[in-house]
Amino acid sequence: MAQDPELTPITRAGYEHVVAEINDLKLNKRPGLLKQLSAAAALGDRSENSEYTSAKHDLRQMEGRLRYLDKIMTYADIIEPAENDLASIGKTVTIQFMDDESTETYQLVGPTEADLEHGKLTIASPIGRKLNGQPAGTIVSVDAPNGAYQVKLTNVTLP
Repeated sequence: MAQDPELTPITRAGYEHVVAEINDLKLNKRPGLLKQLSAAAALGDRSENSEYTSAKHDLRQMEGRLRYLDKIMTYADIIEPAENDLASIGKTVTIQFMDDESTETYQLVGPTEADLEHGKLTIASPIGRKLNGQPAGTIVSVDAPNGAYQVKLTNVTLP
């Protein structure tokens, strides 16, 4: 008997973002790509038709993205931030790196939402796992490929 995949934690905002992207792909992008494919197919011989090949490739890419997003939806476990002082999914955390005292602020998110450029740190990362469930003031040691480092959790807030 096959084992069911585990549910993946995701914030409500992350879930809503996935829903919006699926709707955009289905309602806007797919019809446009199908029009491009149809127009390119009308040009004739498909074996030497770069427009057709390109449109078909773009449609396959979009369909692959839709399948990926559908899987996220299927296994999504929407987590609402707990109303306590502990770092957890959905909360905003500020950390101080102990080696140089620099600080960073992130929102803790599920694995499918990770985006450091936009301040989203997954709880599945080494640092996210160490911070998850900790109160402000805690110093954690994080094992990284380039060596261990320490960070202090200086602030935990609800979004």
